[in-house]
Amino acid sequence: MKYSAVAILVVAALSAVKSEVFFEEKFLDDTWQESWTYSKHPGKEFGKFVRTAGKFFNDEEADKGLQTSEDARFYALSTKFTPFSNKDKPLVVQFSVKHEQNIDCGGGYLKVFDCSLEEKDLHGESPYLLMFGPDICGPGTKKVHVIFNYNGKNHLINKEVRCKDDVFTHFYTLIVQPDGTYQVLIDNEKVESGVLEDDWDFLPPKKIKDPEAKKPEDWDERATIPDPDDKKPEDWDKPEHIPDPDATKPDDWDEEMDGEWEPPMIDNPEYKGEWAPKQIDNPNYKGIWKHPEIDNPEYTPDENLYLHEEICSVGLDLWQVKSGTIFDNFLITDDLKYAANVAEGVKKTQVGEKKVKDEQDEEERKKMEAEAKTAKPEDDEDDDDAADDDEEPVIPGEVEEAEEHDEL
Repeated sequence: MKYSAVAILVVAALSAVKSEVFFEEKFLDDTWQESWTYSKHPGKEFGKFVRTAGKFFNDEEADKGLQTSEDARFYALSTKFTPFSNKDKPLVVQFSVKHEQNIDCGGGYLKVFDCSLEEKDLHGESPYLLMFGPDICGPGTKKVHVIFNYNGKNHLINKEVRCKDDVFTHFYTLIVQPDGTYQVLIDNEKVESGVLEDDWDFLPPKKIKDPEAKKPEDWDERATIPDPDDKKPEDWDKPEHIPDPDATKPDDWDEEMDGEWEPPMIDNPEYKGEWAPKQIDNPNYKGIWKHPEIDNPEYTPDENLYLHEEICSVGLDLWQVKSGTIFDNFLITDDLKYAANVAEGVKKTQVGEKKVKDEQDEEERKKMEAEAKTAKPEDDEDDDDAADDDEEPVIPGEVEEAEEHDEL
């Protein structure tokens, strides 16, 4: 029993040693300007990032990140780190996003690249390994992108993952496991999970419809049929509308002037509609025919859908109509526990942000009320002047002159 306990501790210790943080950036000072590179791709008007905690925060220094600062701009900024492979280990990509401007349309996602990225030429068509994070545009688009590149093609997730759309900080976490499963977390809470092969169209389907199979000509899919013995009653057919029997020709009706009088038509109470035989169970019913499937000859399983042999760079490549988003707490690791501990701090951050924002909103409300009260006496004076003008005596001659120019 003691040996087993010791063995477990050794395995746990070895696992802890193997865990590694491959990249982490919290923008604690201005040295980010030395390690991050702006794109200079021609034909794009790129915006600049500024390091700030924004208008409201929990800890002004700790909460500083990179904020988009110019409206209606593309943004392209990236940095490289020591290359690594996620072979046989989890891949965790995590960062925080704060749309304090109450974003109307713009991206809040990051992209992960291999070492082939030309940082100064980063643009929307630059190949990437994965793209992850929120994207908002109007009321119709509020989703988390999870896009993987497989064999040179970008594949979007087949599920709708909704993002946060308020003005506070939120952590977005993507976890990809070597067994081909994944999880998407927001603020350390799972919002989506599944199997890579099931939720992305990386591979052709395992099964396809048998091209040789055809539905037999005598296959009857009708659950019910008209009763062949049912006959329409002889008195069934009645007109839908009949002349109103209670209507009478008006006394002043002039047939020479008004034409021949006809009573108005009303719904026939004896009308039964179009006759149809009653339905009975179909004795030849065989059910809905299902096209048989066969193994897809073009399908080949791939146990390495999760794998990226070279992960080397991370960047922000996006468009925003209204700037003000703050990106922070970039983390790429295989240590799930460490990532969870980092993201756990978002709860405290959100409480602090809300407290400060509520105070600012209250101050703004009081300021507007004070300005309204200050402006009110002036309005009253104007009203008094207007009243005085209305009470000014009118000279009779002037009235006549005004009346003469009414047409003007």
